[in-house]
Amino acid sequence: MTTNKNNLTTSWGAPVGDNQNSMTAGSRGPTLIQDVHLLEKLAHFNRERVPERVVHAKGAGAHGYFEVTNDVSSYTKAAFLSEVGKRTPLFARFSTVAGENGSADTVRDPRGFAVKFYTEEGNYDLVGNNTPVFFIRDAIKFPDFIHTQKRDPRTHLKNPTAVWDFWSLSPESLHQVSILMSDRGIPATLRHMHGFGSHTFKWVNAEGDGVWVKYHFKTEQGVKNLSPDVAAKLAGENPDYHTEDLFNAIEKGDFPSWKLYVQIMPLEDADTYRFDPFDVTKVWSQKDYPLIEVGRMVLDRNPENYFAEVEQATFSPGTLVPGIDVSPDKMLQGRLFAYSDAHRYRVGANHQALPINRPRSEVNNYQRDGQMRFDDNGGRSVYYEPNSFGGPTESQENKQAAYPVSGVADSVAYDHNDHYTQAGDLYRLLSEDERTRLVANIVEAMKPVEKEEIKLRQIQHFYKADPEYGTRVADGLGLSVPQQIK
Repeated sequence: MTTNKNNLTTSWGAPVGDNQNSMTAGSRGPTLIQDVHLLEKLAHFNRERVPERVVHAKGAGAHGYFEVTNDVSSYTKAAFLSEVGKRTPLFARFSTVAGENGSADTVRDPRGFAVKFYTEEGNYDLVGNNTPVFFIRDAIKFPDFIHTQKRDPRTHLKNPTAVWDFWSLSPESLHQVSILMSDRGIPATLRHMHGFGSHTFKWVNAEGDGVWVKYHFKTEQGVKNLSPDVAAKLAGENPDYHTEDLFNAIEKGDFPSWKLYVQIMPLEDADTYRFDPFDVTKVWSQKDYPLIEVGRMVLDRNPENYFAEVEQATFSPGTLVPGIDVSPDKMLQGRLFAYSDAHRYRVGANHQALPINRPRSEVNNYQRDGQMRFDDNGGRSVYYEPNSFGGPTESQENKQAAYPVSGVADSVAYDHNDHYTQAGDLYRLLSEDERTRLVANIVEAMKPVEKEEIKLRQIQHFYKADPEYGTRVADGLGLSVPQQIK
């Protein structure tokens, strides 16, 4: 006898006779431990939350597709980019960086911009932000940086002093700080912002020839931002404003879309370009390396279940396919470990087998066991390699492409330490109104900083980028630019 599909059941499939009343010893007696449905229900409820992401905890996501609109096969052998018109299903997740899972969407913060392409050669994750640069350029500084964005361990409050202390002692952050404090620091919606791979990656074609590449997703909805006043109002009235907007747009058929472009740099240019092309705090000038169209991303389907699809979605810049490799970018190199390790901790060693993360291509490997192994665990197939039983073997043609290295194993910084040129160029590109708002946002954010020396140190960075920039911030804070840098 089978259970009626409308019958409520336990987790082991047995019909539930009463879901409204606990079993007790008499009408007023204690609850009985034999009420296994009650025990299972309460025990599962206690375990419904997995650890939230340390960063990018608050997010929204959607399904869609990517369609190639320009032939880039001369640059990469990646199969999903092999011909014009080819479509690949994908899942995208957008997020704030610093806030907790229940925090407001409309805070001043970079936005994560992560895309999982379900290609015929396995999944490819492009994990970036809505900014082309980042605050730091070496992963060894990342835990310290994120600590400043989180809550003070004593007060459990956000700490502007820690934020600006770190930034003022890390001048490489100036470019990203200037973007964050500009109008672009608070997108109007997740649909009205660009996305970037931020790091430098490597494309390799079928002949084995490589190029360095940077990714740019350009929103087809146009860039729109929120004023601080409107953003603060929304944060109080509707902290899920961006999540709601994305869901509603897709639900009514107003599918958001982005054009994907790349910048291509010949390998040899990395040795002579005026900025280190692997430094994620820098951009490549589009005059030097123009944007080349690749394709179009469209989001056209909402998740059916937020936890299963958005919360359990896992992304890593190390999730690569043949034809796409990494670069010596130190921040990227650290992320290759940190992202997948976070997922192994948060979701489990078998997170790639979950439906939202599972590749559409066949998976053949010798990984076995682990918590929540919910498939056949490889069945009776051979479980080691090399073997004499016809198990899956490596394909030499799909090795990551080699590149030469030299030097001494040591803790070394980037050779180039010009932290000011690009930040100054950005400031000078802004209109007078945009500069005024940028300075006002910085002044408002720095007012609560407790130590004057931190404010003065940061003012020096602004001044070195552009004297007017530093002077206006100093004036707004009622301080003078230190004489030694004038």
